[in-house]
Amino acid sequence: MRFLIGAVTALAISIGAFATAAAEELIIGVSWSNFQEERWKTDEKAMKAAIEAMGAKYISTDAQSSASKQLSDIESLIARGAKALIILAQDSKAIKPALDAAAAEGIPVIAYDRLIDDPRAFYLTFDNVEVGRMQARAVFKLAPKGRYVFIKGSPTDPNSDFLHGGQLEVLKKAIEKGDIKVVGEVYTDGWLPATAQRNMEQILTKTGNGVDAVVASNDGTAGGVVAALIAQGMEGLPVSGQDGDHAALNRVALGTQTVSVWKDARALGKAAGEIAVTLAKGGKLSDVKGSVKWTSPSGVALTSMFLKPVPITRDNLKVVLDAGWITKAKLCAGVPKKTVAVCD
Repeated sequence: MRFLIGAVTALAISIGAFATAAAEELIIGVSWSNFQEERWKTDEKAMKAAIEAMGAKYISTDAQSSASKQLSDIESLIARGAKALIILAQDSKAIKPALDAAAAEGIPVIAYDRLIDDPRAFYLTFDNVEVGRMQARAVFKLAPKGRYVFIKGSPTDPNSDFLHGGQLEVLKKAIEKGDIKVVGEVYTDGWLPATAQRNMEQILTKTGNGVDAVVASNDGTAGGVVAALIAQGMEGLPVSGQDGDHAALNRVALGTQTVSVWKDARALGKAAGEIAVTLAKGGKLSDVKGSVKWTSPSGVALTSMFLKPVPITRDNLKVVLDAGWITKAKLCAGVPKKTVAVCD
């Protein structure tokens, strides 16, 4: 009998210890808008590693491009014990109720790579206006005159307008002089490559293929644009992108895409993980090393951090190769000998 009582007591102590450990576990919840873009998997790997290296647990959800699902996803993350949230917002305006729910529980929020125009969220991203400038500079270098198309990002993502603002800073004078004629400009719902391809096809039909250059706002949309151009035998026109997607870097090597502005997702994911754990442990937004005060276009003062992007063209493909971002086999697939130095 004493043995049974002792066993039960030991079991109760064990269960109690497990419950205490579980209660003390620091959980970081991540809400992804979708995983359609190649780069988010790279972000996630770095983010998860950083979180676990600091003794916390990573949990995540995928909203699958649905703003309403993302709200329920975040409720789920909070219910599962998240002590900080990293949110890649599908819709920057529709996400506000999630911030209210997090604030009610005292849970800090990181707006990951997409602006959430609310001072309660720490805004972590790359300098997207500069990304737009880099895209336009690379295209303009090859096409200082001609008929331009702007394939913009999702209308629900503030980054789309930040990028386009940077693009226009570079191209405005040439547009005003008449050197550049804008023959097409359209947003791409959800950043979907198929939508970008369809939009580009419609512009080509409307203009009778009268296009000389395309400023596409990311590598997914650039892929859609290039597919539309190839179908018309127009491959090789200047086309911009961003993110350093492997397929896009291969297109740069092949000469069907001019530039992919590389935003090292590993650095961004690592920073997000480290900031999230710091805030979950009680740190203040303003205490984050490297943070700055930044005023959004709507006049909201935010605590932010901006990482530096790098434009990748045929001339500096060695940068991503040396960084281990892509293998030579993937970068140089299908590239003829003696056309790109890094592939020889």
